Amino acid sequence: MTTIQPSDQPQPKGHYSPAIEHNGLIYVSGQLPISLDTREPFTGDIGEQTELALRNVEAVLKAAGSDLGHVLQMTIYVSDMELWDAVNRKYAEVMGEHRPARAIVPVNDLHFGTKIEIQAIAAKA
Repeated sequence: MTTIQPSDQPQPKGHYSPAIEHNGLIYVSGQLPISLDTREPFTGDIGEQTELALRNVEAVLKAAGSDLGHVLQMTIYVSDMELWDAVNRKYAEVMGEHRPARAIVPVNDLHFGTKIEIQAIAAKA
């Protein structure tokens, strides 16, 4: 097992790793829409939050030697199912033709007042 800690991301404040690689698979912890430039959570438009969370997943995968095209499964947590259509549109835009297995799970409040969190399992590129 290998712990993945991207050099452009801060160390997690909780007791977890951004990702773990094991037997050619990369398990990415839930990524919030937090700007890697400012280290601040983004709480605006859900489309922008979705893209930012996906780009954070992508950054972790890149640090592990993979990319969004190798994602096998994603779990998306949203604070309101009314956001589903907007999340799905932005997700499709970012993911393109690649269609990994996916679940969207409605939850109550997310950390920092964000509306989305995304975790993933990917194959090593």
